[in-house]
Amino acid sequence: MSGPTELPSLPDARFAGLLAEARALQPRTIELRREIHRYPEQGLHLPRTQDAIRRALADLPLEIKLGKSTTSITADLRGGHDGPTVLLRGDMDALPLQEETGLEFASQVEGTMHACGHDAHVAMLASAARLLAAHADELAGTVRFMFQPGEEGHHGARYMIHEGVLDGVERAFGLHVHGNMPAGQLGIRPGPIMASADTFSVHVVGRGGHGSAPHTALDPVPAAAEMVGALQTMITRRISVFDPAVLSVTRIEAGTTTNIIPETAVLEGTFRTLSERTRAQVREELPKVCEGIGAAHGCRVYVDLEPGYPVTANDPVETARVLALAHEVLGGSQVVQLPDPMMGAEDFSYVLQRVPGCFGFIGACRPDLDPDQAPSNHSNRIEHEESAFSAGVAMYAAVAMDALRSTRTTLAG
Repeated sequence: MSGPTELPSLPDARFAGLLAEARALQPRTIELRREIHRYPEQGLHLPRTQDAIRRALADLPLEIKLGKSTTSITADLRGGHDGPTVLLRGDMDALPLQEETGLEFASQVEGTMHACGHDAHVAMLASAARLLAAHADELAGTVRFMFQPGEEGHHGARYMIHEGVLDGVERAFGLHVHGNMPAGQLGIRPGPIMASADTFSVHVVGRGGHGSAPHTALDPVPAAAEMVGALQTMITRRISVFDPAVLSVTRIEAGTTTNIIPETAVLEGTFRTLSERTRAQVREELPKVCEGIGAAHGCRVYVDLEPGYPVTANDPVETARVLALAHEVLGGSQVVQLPDPMMGAEDFSYVLQRVPGCFGFIGACRPDLDPDQAPSNHSNRIEHEESAFSAGVAMYAAVAMDALRSTRTTLAG
């Protein structure tokens, strides 16, 4: 046998045909997407979705591990040469919504709908696995496909991380379809791209009484009402406009009828930030504001803060790499560097806290609709444009191929 050989880098035009290959897989992509869309499942345990994915991957040379605490799937594609591991992620779960689209493949499950496009994410990732399997001999390393349940508030990524999905991973990439971006367009930005998301609950306790004699009671309603305005003032006067936060009181509950002063009032809501520093500041200030107002009214106040997902922050170097790839794969007119983050939240943030990588959006607005007026993600009337999915498949594949061709591995010949 000959001496050691160094693998060459792939040529500059290596990604020119990926979009065409992704389009050739479009029938498979749509078939899987529609099957999952018809039978959506919520939360961490999605047995029917897991089974559909396993069937879609069954003929591919993948090493598959099923989750122990959830119905996750981790699938490894070994390249033809040794090298690092790059992770690609797609989430699986649906939302508690009654679908009103009228699609022929609309949800058959009462009160459950894939309104955030996770059905598309699964289908794109499965087709990317098929595309990359055809190029396995060209890869110097391993592609890990992360099919994750429980993104919609259930912290599914944390369960998979605990079970080792990031073991050995050096880079990570995730995509999300977006109902208000032109179909097939990639949107991405370095640094924060999505916000943290925490919730709060404030219980104001007074003393009940007759509505005709408030002076004999201790009414919690005025105190709660004052808190709503004071919390907005806190955001505008205590938080820097250059490191913003958004706070919304989304639920107020008090009383049972018109002539009874209630004993308690409850406020609930959410706050979003783009840095952990501002997130910590809001968590510190919010209880002070509510407790101070409660004390002024003579009421007791109990504040509960429930931590949600952290800030989703893209690595600048990885983001620049993805932007360059997108120009080559999709064409410059289909690539946008987003000017601002989105204040939604995403549990891929847990992955990006631990591994350099990035997260981006694939536009999926129907061509006959104005993106600014179209139903958005989480609407029960959203219809994601299926022709956009090939762009996602191609980008998943391009990121993995680029990551695994850039390591020049030496083999003993």
